[in-house]
Amino acid sequence: MATTKVDPKLNEGNIAKTGKTYQGLTSQQLIDAYRVMFTSRRVDDREILLKRQQKVFFQISGAGHEALGVAAAFVLKPGYDWFYPYYRDRALCLALGATPYEMLLGAVGAADDPSSGGRQMPSHWAYKRLNVVTQSSATGTQILQAVGCAEAGRYLAQHPNAARKAEGDYRQFKDIQFQGDEITYVSLGDGTTSGGEFWEALNTASNRRLPVMFCVEDNQYAISVPVEVQTSGGNISRLVSGFPNFHFEEIDGTDPVVAYAAFKRASDYCRAGHGPAFVHAHVIRPYSHSLSDDERLYRPDAERQADAARDPVHRLQLFLLREGILDEKGINKIEKEIEEQMQADTDRALEAAVPQPETIYNFVYSPDLDPTAAAFETHPAFAAPETAADGKRSADSQNVNPQNANPQNKASQNKTMAELINATLRDEMRRDERVIMFGEDVADASREEYLKQKLIKGKGGVFKLTAGLQLQFGSERVFNSPLAEANIVGRATGMATRGLKPVVEIQFFDYIWPAMMQLRDELPIIRWRSNNAFSAPVVVRVAIGGYLTGGAIYHSQCGESIFTHTPGLRVVFPSNALDAAGLLRTAIRCDDPVLFLEHKRLYRETYGRAPYPGPDYMVPFGKAKIVQPGTDLTVITYGAVVPRALQAAQKLEREHQVGVELIDLRSLNPFDWDAIAASVKRTNRALIAYEDSLSWGYGAEIAARIADQLFHHLDAPVKRVAATDTFVAYQPILENAILPQASDLFRAMKELAEF
Repeated sequence: MATTKVDPKLNEGNIAKTGKTYQGLTSQQLIDAYRVMFTSRRVDDREILLKRQQKVFFQISGAGHEALGVAAAFVLKPGYDWFYPYYRDRALCLALGATPYEMLLGAVGAADDPSSGGRQMPSHWAYKRLNVVTQSSATGTQILQAVGCAEAGRYLAQHPNAARKAEGDYRQFKDIQFQGDEITYVSLGDGTTSGGEFWEALNTASNRRLPVMFCVEDNQYAISVPVEVQTSGGNISRLVSGFPNFHFEEIDGTDPVVAYAAFKRASDYCRAGHGPAFVHAHVIRPYSHSLSDDERLYRPDAERQADAARDPVHRLQLFLLREGILDEKGINKIEKEIEEQMQADTDRALEAAVPQPETIYNFVYSPDLDPTAAAFETHPAFAAPETAADGKRSADSQNVNPQNANPQNKASQNKTMAELINATLRDEMRRDERVIMFGEDVADASREEYLKQKLIKGKGGVFKLTAGLQLQFGSERVFNSPLAEANIVGRATGMATRGLKPVVEIQFFDYIWPAMMQLRDELPIIRWRSNNAFSAPVVVRVAIGGYLTGGAIYHSQCGESIFTHTPGLRVVFPSNALDAAGLLRTAIRCDDPVLFLEHKRLYRETYGRAPYPGPDYMVPFGKAKIVQPGTDLTVITYGAVVPRALQAAQKLEREHQVGVELIDLRSLNPFDWDAIAASVKRTNRALIAYEDSLSWGYGAEIAARIADQLFHHLDAPVKRVAATDTFVAYQPILENAILPQASDLFRAMKELAEF
């Protein structure tokens, strides 16, 4: 360690008493910065030692990024601002108020690990008290969520009544806090700037002038890939400089004084409401990417030594000595205190209890609100829906007695699935100010002046399901998104984490795949991976399915089994208007994320029309409907196959006197196994019909479970009818051959009955 002449202003603790500041940082703040930075480095070193002793199972360090993290924390406010860090941000989290002991609990995977309860790798930060939101290993996914978080803060500041709690739905369990000038901070490595979600996030933050502070921690390497391979020209600042409404900084991130000043300027810009900020910080990575990596395989000694010369911990130590803020004894005293505390924290962490195996199912779904419960089963109170044009109900159709309003004999009031979905959305928006809607084309018109001048009628979705909602509730609650599916789901996830209820739309299921990372690795798992510290009960509405005549490959897909295979995500698929209204209302009031699949062919079909069932009608998840009772054969299906199966079953009964019990699952995850089992035990035969391709499809799981648990009740093999193992073609003759038709279902039912 370097030595210097003792400054006479040093006190007994060897700390200078001086009023001098360094671009706004006081001497005491610089000492505090050194304490945090040294602590951060020593936690890294201790975890590395424990990994080599096989006492922890993974290690990834924040070495070289310490000055930047501390500077950001000194400018921002824990528990006030919001933070979406990435795995190099150990120093940031320590400076915000996390403790080394908490981090070591994460390293050993302890039950009391506040970030995840032993469910995530270490350095995946989540501290609810500090507003540090749970992160995943998929770096980059947090960026769009940060944008959504900032949007939520702005919305809540403009709609403070939305923060009020309410009994009986997700709001009861969502505490909301917001500040008028809060900032959302999101950090990422230089490699992450190659991902599309990074650019989508910048675009939306710029367009909406959101108070998001983006920090790129550029250490020149994404594992072994250097920055010039990742980034055209090797400098991300030059590439993003054209975004409007941004404040830009490019700095030496190993200097805490320089970094603090840059973050202060960026913070002032964001808090003043001017828009987002972009801080591009050049830092170093003195250790390998992780202990699973050996940087000596791709970085020569000379390059590594050049980085070591810019080590932020050593630089600040020398600065404190040179400025006479601390002398050698003062530094030694700080370091000794930290080392002693580190040993004590390590000993405690190694003795901490580990999570028990039986806890693995905790928090896959909300522990507070069960959408399968009886509370979500209500009776319809039929009334005509409000019209999209004027938002008024017809006076002669209100308060209709449900006993006298059977959908089958009230043809004049019967409405399509599309109309009842629109009416349900309208009532839920009126009931709950937290509900907001966005997606591609969902607004009546983004250029509101056309609506105000009555130059246009307005769109409201390609299928008109959101028509009139923007006109009634305003553009802050119903608005168009960019044509970017990850943008829609990622932003919605950030909003829901803050307590809003986004009901977003993916225009066609065929184009859901750009959002797959958000839908698989983020939205459904936030609650589980944070051990219930955070949750995001978003509703994602998706138009799905074929039978369109001309829909072809990219407008006719099914693929629901991919999402029913995702723990934490509820998946529902109504086949008629009444169920669509009840299930959608349950989805909106639910405390879990829901994928709400709407079959395009059923939107305006004659089959399944019904009067509007009233503003409180709900259908619980996981409860199937017996469409037609029967004693000879059980058919299990859902979606657009339901009316085709019903047609086939009725023909079979007319022509062959075979009684088919037809079950409409309605809810795919959870699904009603009890109803299936009870029916198969009565009929002793089972057919599963679904629109997706036959192999590896949704019906395979039900068939396997029937064979496994009901084998002794079967008088025939379990049979499936589904689409061919191809995509859906454009020519109607081919489409009919590919998708399961009523004739296919009839033949399969007849063969199974005759077995």
